[in-house]
Amino acid sequence: MLCLLAVGCGEASPFPEGSIMDRIRDRGVLTVGIKFDQPLFGYKDPASGRITGFDAEMARLVAKDLTGSERNIRFVETVSRERENFLKQEVVDLVIATYSITSARAEQVSFTDPYYYAGQDMLVRSGDSTIRDVSDLNGKRVCTAKGSTSVERLRSLLPGADLEIVDVYSVCVPALISGRIDAVSTDDTILHGLMAQHPDTLRLVGKPFGREPYGMGVRKEDTVFRDHLNGLIASWLRDGQWDRAFMSTIGVSGATSESSKPR
Repeated sequence: MLCLLAVGCGEASPFPEGSIMDRIRDRGVLTVGIKFDQPLFGYKDPASGRITGFDAEMARLVAKDLTGSERNIRFVETVSRERENFLKQEVVDLVIATYSITSARAEQVSFTDPYYYAGQDMLVRSGDSTIRDVSDLNGKRVCTAKGSTSVERLRSLLPGADLEIVDVYSVCVPALISGRIDAVSTDDTILHGLMAQHPDTLRLVGKPFGREPYGMGVRKEDTVFRDHLNGLIASWLRDGQWDRAFMSTIGVSGATSESSKPR
């Protein structure tokens, strides 16, 4: 039974010999870089230790394809600034961590086609009516994460904002609640997850600016792996697996997939 759950007891590999897919199949475990502090996308439950969220479900689908079981997976916490390093250093096989596709990052890693689209938005205190759109952040204290595309966009649009740049978004939330900062700005899907933990205290402004395509990242030379993952993403979009993953994670917040699902 253990053999069947892993790689099929020595049966011929369906993947090119020597490819990373072939090596993962032989190893029997897929290692994925993911965030641990982003509810609805990548979140480690402090009680059970289970990793939940849409990115986690995407990773489990990859593990099932490569190893025969979604349980054959090891998650490694990967904050924004470490994503490229973890791939280059072979700490992980791939990164699925709200990883926006940019030309600068694509010089260092290979990205799949987008598996999700997000828009940058703002999270503020429920009682704060002074922030209605992105221009209202000028002169405000705004928290975001190091290594994210959100930093670049905020610097470009808001030269008068006081940016507090941290390693993980979860650090921003207590600072926002206490009044030490005025807003958290990043992808709306990340903010939905943070707001879900404090629904009576925080609100999403709901005026997204910019659009972020999320891709799975692999090592620059792993183009065969990237192409295989592209085929998987396309099949999940066709057969309903993408929709089921969305509804069981992001969908519980009330968000719809209309603008997020690749077409």
